[in-house]
Amino acid sequence: MIKNENFDVVVAGGGPAGLAAAVALARLGFATALVTKESAAGGRPDNRTAALFTGSITFLRNLGVWDGVAAVSAPISAIRILDDTGALLKAPEVVFTAAEIGLDAFGYNVPNSPLVDALLAVARRLPLAVIEAGVAEVAIAEDGVTLALESGARLRGRLVVGADGRRSLCRQAAGIATDSWSYDQAALTTSFTHQRPHAGVSTEFHRPAGPFTTVPLPGTASSLVWVERPEVAERLAALDDQAFRAMLEDRLQGLLGPIGTVAPRARFPLSGLTARGFARNRVALVGEAGHVVPPIGAQGLNLGLRDAAWLADSLADGRAKGRDCGDPVTLARYTAARRIDVAARIWTIDILNRSLLSSLLPVHLARGLGLHALKALAPLRQIVVREGLAPSGATPRLMQPDAGGVDLTALAPHPPEAAA
Repeated sequence: MIKNENFDVVVAGGGPAGLAAAVALARLGFATALVTKESAAGGRPDNRTAALFTGSITFLRNLGVWDGVAAVSAPISAIRILDDTGALLKAPEVVFTAAEIGLDAFGYNVPNSPLVDALLAVARRLPLAVIEAGVAEVAIAEDGVTLALESGARLRGRLVVGADGRRSLCRQAAGIATDSWSYDQAALTTSFTHQRPHAGVSTEFHRPAGPFTTVPLPGTASSLVWVERPEVAERLAALDDQAFRAMLEDRLQGLLGPIGTVAPRARFPLSGLTARGFARNRVALVGEAGHVVPPIGAQGLNLGLRDAAWLADSLADGRAKGRDCGDPVTLARYTAARRIDVAARIWTIDILNRSLLSSLLPVHLARGLGLHALKALAPLRQIVVREGLAPSGATPRLMQPDAGGVDLTALAPHPPEAAA
């Protein structure tokens, strides 16, 4: 049985963003419970990776997680964009390098499953109740939120963090509306080995059906996000390995040499979603409960980790002023911290993606001219790179190299007793 059923914060959802939020809040001294259906990522196949930018890597370092994934991650030292649209005005190849903004790397390409495992390992060493169960019902009252679990247990928190995905039960209970949309596209994801070294360069081919992107992995291996029309993606997913390798080599145009082994492929439709607010009625949203973006520009998980870091800031600041975790003022400040960042990323990704899909000549001309300007004007290129890595303005304390003066070392090393 769970000894303590009352918490400051209950995090519902065990993906990377939810796990990071739970670890951050527990390290800051909030009585925290994490409710997750999975005890480890190893039990479910997940060959996806996430390109995490410098702020996200700093966050993982400050949470004590990075050492658990560094060995299986690869630095991204440059990003190359190649025009493969066949447009009338062919855009030039554009290369953004980390060195031109004073960095060794933009970030790292991190495999999802080891990241989840590393976050869970740290969570289990903290005073954090990890409860392996699904959430059946969320009931909101004026002074707290009660979660009825599928196991029959009930938990109560001053605040519930909804990290339970795009069909979030927590979001629905809080009455937070959403806007959603879909694209006539699907993404095929996998990883593969190759003969030529990638040299730490992530390459994005801009194609009429959408981007085709390779991202470095350790050694001579890369991960792949291949966006196509749904019927084409379905055919690609059905190919045997030999036929798929041939298609992949053809699409890469010799960039990485002969292809070796290919991991199992996954396919999913592209869609978008944004919540009209990120916190309400003692519920705060992180990750895909609050926003879903296509796998373009490596924004998805970086946004989710910024959610977690800003939520930690908002709750710590509210506590310093005597407010409880679910106080409306605290939640309003969290929403304000996330609104512009999320809206800007969604808008930018949507415009870029639709510019590739459009058959209108002026759209292609504008995109081509934009890439010409980025290639020719170093100051403009540097501004775009910096803004792509993180929004200008304030940075949450846990994404600062010195953790913004936050003391993360004073907590006991063992979690409270929790039941499966």
